[in-house]
Amino acid sequence: MFQSTAYSRAKTRRELLAHYALGALAVGVTFPVILIVAYLLHEAWPLLSWDFLFANPTGGMRHGGIWPALLGTMYLVTFSLFVAAPIGVMAAIYLNEYATDNWFTRVVNLAVVNLAGVPSIVHALFGLGAFVLFAGLGRSILAASLTLGIMTLPVIVASTKEALSAVPLSFREACLNVGATRWQTIRGVVLPNSVSGILTGVILEISRAAGETAPVMFTGAVFYKMIEEGQLFGYNIMDQCMTLSMHLFTITTQVTEAPHALPFATAIVLLGTVLAFNATAIVLRVYLRTRKKW
Repeated sequence: MFQSTAYSRAKTRRELLAHYALGALAVGVTFPVILIVAYLLHEAWPLLSWDFLFANPTGGMRHGGIWPALLGTMYLVTFSLFVAAPIGVMAAIYLNEYATDNWFTRVVNLAVVNLAGVPSIVHALFGLGAFVLFAGLGRSILAASLTLGIMTLPVIVASTKEALSAVPLSFREACLNVGATRWQTIRGVVLPNSVSGILTGVILEISRAAGETAPVMFTGAVFYKMIEEGQLFGYNIMDQCMTLSMHLFTITTQVTEAPHALPFATAIVLLGTVLAFNATAIVLRVYLRTRKKW
């Protein structure tokens, strides 16, 4: 029977120390988030109700609900996702599967990295010039969605490239060796085995698109718009819309004598909307991961 030596015992102690230290760091990161959410819930609780979700603001934004802002946020997130996801995935497929290492691809990769670091206010001015004025879309849901799509595109491109690179090269070689074309290999082997990673970028896109204020303020947001309570198709794609981020900014900085709980309740709904979109993507990602064979 083997007995532990002083060296092996020291290694075990170091392993336990690292384990508990990293666990403490994880708790330290999540604990402030829990405190913030708990504080928001405590302050928002007096106003949280179904009526608050599905009613229009009244009394100069001081009373009523936030239904137009909630619906507008859902429109913008959905349409920006329809814009960014296909373009981002196709660009990543080209860069990872087709493009050779030359000056053009290096410029494209550099542009993607730099675009990810551009401040949102710059994207707002770009959207105002490119979509509202030059393309003639006016301030609308479509112009705001295109702006948000361009802003979040680098995240999807980067995460998709990482997901495609994670698929083993042997998978591609096996498919090509039986006579499949490169596109058939990508479509039938590479993409199905990287979808869960691609959805990671989609989750990050949703979170950023829902919380942005400057891009939608310049391109599609409006101070107030009345929508029939519970009406899911209250906006046209060429209409301006209210958004939760813009509404929160408005009631915090421009509305006087508003109930104390109003901005906190709006923040909780915004947070819940982001979590609902993210949860849908996460459930789909987990389901797809369970179907992977490797």
